Amino acid sequence: MEKGFNPFAMAQAQFDAVAAKLGLEPGVREFLRWPQREYHFTIPVHMDDGSVRVFRGFRVQHSDVRGPCKGGIRFHPQETADTVRALATWMTWKCSVVDIPLGGGKGGVICDPHEISMREQEAICRGWVRQVWRNVGPVQDVPAPDVMTSGQHMIWMLDEYEHLTGGKYPGFITGKPLGVGGSLGRTEATGYGVVYTVREALKRMGIDIKSTTMAMQGFGNVAQYAAELFTRYGGKVLCMSCWDQKDQVSYTYRKMDGIDLGFIRGITDRFGTVDGRKAVEAGYEKLPGEAWIETEADILMPGALENQVNAETVKKMSSRVKILAEGANGPTTPEADEFLKARKIFVIPDFLCNAGGVTCSYFEQVQNNMNYYWEKDEVLAKLDTKMTNAFHAVADLAEKRGEYMRDAAYMIAIERVATAAKLRGIV
Repeated sequence: MEKGFNPFAMAQAQFDAVAAKLGLEPGVREFLRWPQREYHFTIPVHMDDGSVRVFRGFRVQHSDVRGPCKGGIRFHPQETADTVRALATWMTWKCSVVDIPLGGGKGGVICDPHEISMREQEAICRGWVRQVWRNVGPVQDVPAPDVMTSGQHMIWMLDEYEHLTGGKYPGFITGKPLGVGGSLGRTEATGYGVVYTVREALKRMGIDIKSTTMAMQGFGNVAQYAAELFTRYGGKVLCMSCWDQKDQVSYTYRKMDGIDLGFIRGITDRFGTVDGRKAVEAGYEKLPGEAWIETEADILMPGALENQVNAETVKKMSSRVKILAEGANGPTTPEADEFLKARKIFVIPDFLCNAGGVTCSYFEQVQNNMNYYWEKDEVLAKLDTKMTNAFHAVADLAEKRGEYMRDAAYMIAIERVATAAKLRGIV
């Protein structure tokens, strides 16, 4: 992450700008711009070599006024409290903008899964739950997978939670494997949700999706499934970027006549890292990590970490770009937003664009509570409806009031949370 960049300060700045437009009272504004509660803790783990290593963990609960907090748990070596605060804040707006009855939370552990065994990762998962189990749960705060965590991590956490509580609570956590409370369609949900919003944006612009191209940053779960649905609709993906653990740098792999998704997936590890040697042998260009943003494409999809479209990188954007679809959380800084506004690039803001994951997590909870599970087509149809309706509500408001898409999305989301807080008599 760029030195000096504070994602929580960015999240607050975005909120402050829209709160001023909405004319929110000072008390309401102050209540919504800070997390309601935070947990910081240590997780001691007996490592495979016999040593004991202490990891730092977090859980931030930004808002529960519309329902239990909801948000993923990240394993990342550069995790910080401010990153988790920002992500928890964005989760509040994300759940609100798609109008699901949940609030915002986020968790994390400072660690690098590349360098620790699965047994050690299991110990971290169970240790994380032991620290916060009294303050999370199906009616308080529901975790989920995020960067470098998976369904396997979630089921370890669920198992630990159920040991501690003495019951069966599959709704404690989402993103679980199938057969132990997981939902069909959850794996695809975030990436598919991105493409549902892109599809609707192109319709509003009068552009045939079959004539469009996309450049992606990242090649993890979100990007892979976005690429899958986009190509199924007839679009062409030109490149993706990924972190190379060995070289400790990002590379972009590009093929201007379109990538072969099946081939690239076949040479990609579970962390979303492409085997560069095999890609080059197959005719792909191996370029610096930022080359994705310079690619001559109609649609750019940042699908990795925060602060990737910033004051410097945004200037490298091709004049061909028509849509920025934010598959990642917080990828675009306020300074870059000003450039995008001036260029009249259609921005699908992160907390709308990538809300497919949390929407399907909500569906998973509903299925857990009913103990009745839907077929995949039903899950994806419900997801499409939710994402499409949320997109058009934001786009209609932006058009009606002449607002930037990000501001319009914030207006809808913040207004709903503020109303709930007032109705409860909190503020």
